[in-house]
Amino acid sequence: MHQFLTAPIHQSTKSRTIFWFSLALTFATIYGGMVLQQAFTGEYVIQDDARQHIFWMQRFIDPGLFPNDLIADYFQTVAPWGYTNLYRLMTWVGITPILLHKLSPIILGLITTAYCFGITIELFPVPIAGFLSSLLLNHYIWMRDDVVSGTAVAFVYPFFTAFLYYLLRRNLFCSCLAIALEGIFYPQAVLISSGILILQLCHWKKWQVYLSHQRKDYLFSGICLIVALIVMLIYALKSNGYGPVITADAARQMPEFLTKGKSEFFTQEFGHFWFSGQRSGMLPRLGTTLPLIASFFLPFILLLNSKIVPLKAVTKNLGYLLQITIASLAMFFIAHLFLFRLHLPSRYTEHSLRIVTAIAAGIAIALIIDALLNWGKKPGKIAPNKPILSLILSGGLIALVVLEPTWLKRFPRTDYVVGSVPQVYEFFAQQPKDILIASVAEEVNNIPAFSQRSILIGGEGYPVPYHTGYYRQIRDRTLDLITAYYSQNLNQLEEFIQEYSIDFFLVETGSFTPDYIRQSNWMMQYQPAANQAIAQLETGSSPLLAQIGDRCTRLQVKNLKIIDANCAIAKKISFARRI
Repeated sequence: MHQFLTAPIHQSTKSRTIFWFSLALTFATIYGGMVLQQAFTGEYVIQDDARQHIFWMQRFIDPGLFPNDLIADYFQTVAPWGYTNLYRLMTWVGITPILLHKLSPIILGLITTAYCFGITIELFPVPIAGFLSSLLLNHYIWMRDDVVSGTAVAFVYPFFTAFLYYLLRRNLFCSCLAIALEGIFYPQAVLISSGILILQLCHWKKWQVYLSHQRKDYLFSGICLIVALIVMLIYALKSNGYGPVITADAARQMPEFLTKGKSEFFTQEFGHFWFSGQRSGMLPRLGTTLPLIASFFLPFILLLNSKIVPLKAVTKNLGYLLQITIASLAMFFIAHLFLFRLHLPSRYTEHSLRIVTAIAAGIAIALIIDALLNWGKKPGKIAPNKPILSLILSGGLIALVVLEPTWLKRFPRTDYVVGSVPQVYEFFAQQPKDILIASVAEEVNNIPAFSQRSILIGGEGYPVPYHTGYYRQIRDRTLDLITAYYSQNLNQLEEFIQEYSIDFFLVETGSFTPDYIRQSNWMMQYQPAANQAIAQLETGSSPLLAQIGDRCTRLQVKNLKIIDANCAIAKKISFARRI
């Protein structure tokens, strides 16, 4: 049993490596299958982030969709080149963007699993360690919605782990290819990879750091860095046409970036800001502490290696984990220094440190299991059943890792949105392609994906505040929408409809109440329009849109009404005449 569990590759048969590798892929397939099951529970199902990053890709099938649509144009413009063209290519073989975003997670998960197993074996050639590391990384990625989303961020795991694997193998061509793929799918990963390549030239011996004396090291890193520079220049020179990135000083004045804002970044809590903040913190959102705790003990286990670990398989390449960590943290602080020009600081540690802790934890657990099995071999009077006890403890430790998802709150975490009003989606889908829908209801966020029709604005994901040219228009739209939606002024509603060429309003029952606005974090960001609307409603007066809604309703389903905006103008005029 000891030989089967923890013997290094050179001391065992090839079949044992195949067994653990196949077992890792089996679990990855099971987890991916669980995600697929949720993805195909109904006709109107889409992942939350994909609602914003995927919907516009339906233009690949029908170029006439979303004409002159600010939101669709923006998300198409900022989407990475490789990610965009992969989805475009798949439409040529009949796979729609919505379908591909559901199918891709299981494929990306399997690729990531294979590379994680390979990285671990390169660092520590014990097959069970590869299994444990890849299993823990699977727990990470299926506890978050990054890979599940099928968006650009989903590709960072297979491409970054591919780079790490080929770097360890010193495969120049594949390392350069992995960097290029990072650049056209998720450029932030290129900067981390570049940092690792630079650190490859530094060596540490007897508490001293010195540069490599090997010409081949400079040649390898130099060529890879040239590829990284080329792909980053292409990305940097790409103009999105939506103005400069917002400055840190300007962001500090905006409620969107403050506590409870939709893009919360700046908080007064030091620990949250620097460590656990979703956008500002250095620690990845893990969902579990098991890998983090296990990886923490790895350095101490290695220090005691000569005393308690008989394995000689630990290699000097374990320093690569430290290099990944240093490169990630360096980019994290640089991103804070040049806020928000390198996007969000957390993006430089969130994914890479998950990979590091998963690999470190897998190796640490394998070393602990080996120590337990060796302890069981030694005779002892106090515990005569040591062999059995060591097997039970080792088995329990493996079971702890395998069964970890059973006590997690949500596993896998998919954040799939299931459309609950198909009649509404079908109604809009039957309208002309150039219609525009306005609403403050949450359901409006589903219309672009499910009906393939344009919306004026939505509160979930669409108001991205990082490019000033885009967000200035979004903010103006939102302020105008809130003002007109709750207006009692006859001319104000008509001016709003005509200015934006609104065709329909999607109205939710109960939306004409003060509490509805107060409970919407999205609307409360847009002042003074939100507070003015609350003040008007508290006087007891009904907004004009509520008064004429029944006479212009084209469809009513559950708590939603579709109001014809052109009818609203006509009814407004007749209403004014009666006054």
